[in-house]
Amino acid sequence: MDPRSPRFHGKRLQYTDAFTIDEAADLLTLMRDEYGTEAVTLLGGEPFVHRDLTQVVHHAKEELGLRVEICTNGCRIESSLTEIAPYLDLLRDSLEGVGSTNDGIRKQGSYQSALGALRFARDLGVPTGATMTVTSRNIAEVLPLGRALAELGVRQLKLHHLRPVGNAADHPELLVTSPSAYGRLRDELASADLPWEVIVDEDLSEDGAPQVCAPSDGPREIDRIEVDPRGALTMSCKAVGKDAPAF
Repeated sequence: MDPRSPRFHGKRLQYTDAFTIDEAADLLTLMRDEYGTEAVTLLGGEPFVHRDLTQVVHHAKEELGLRVEICTNGCRIESSLTEIAPYLDLLRDSLEGVGSTNDGIRKQGSYQSALGALRFARDLGVPTGATMTVTSRNIAEVLPLGRALAELGVRQLKLHHLRPVGNAADHPELLVTSPSAYGRLRDELASADLPWEVIVDEDLSEDGAPQVCAPSDGPREIDRIEVDPRGALTMSCKAVGKDAPAF
């Protein structure tokens, strides 16, 4: 399954095409040389099922000098992770909550599998993080999840606001509609004094996301561009505001 649940992201993740090793290498080289790209995050589908993952990671790190991060569901990745560990700056597991909450969206046993992957990465010396899309059903589990992750030495938790696109558009009950709910979450995280960094979408931040896209003269820097094998280039919502397509 995809580290970004198909339940939230819809038809786009049903495509089975993927970059070839040459396409990936050429794209990474172009983005670094022409646009000053400094880091790459390999998403999916599930990156660890790509047969050329080791070559892509090696090219990005050793030949281009990029910071390399992988976002994964953590299922059966141990063999490949061992191969790429020397070239990986961060392994990020995608989770939807604690225990049965996560497994209800993913599959039975996926929560323990993800924690096992984080433990394995830690033992290999690979820095680890986690990502979570906050919904009305799991917002109360952010702090318990954070405590579980802290015991595994996770360094960073990235929290995303669920946007009503893809399959999420058909499940408005999952949206967190009260700004005060995010305020309480921020207060809980601040008072918990957990030993890791929390990164939040602008929607979850105290100031909220901008109501309009970037100024007319364009952004000086773009936080993130997502590329898929079908040719789409998508600017991060964080870079351009609420009215940009999410991905």
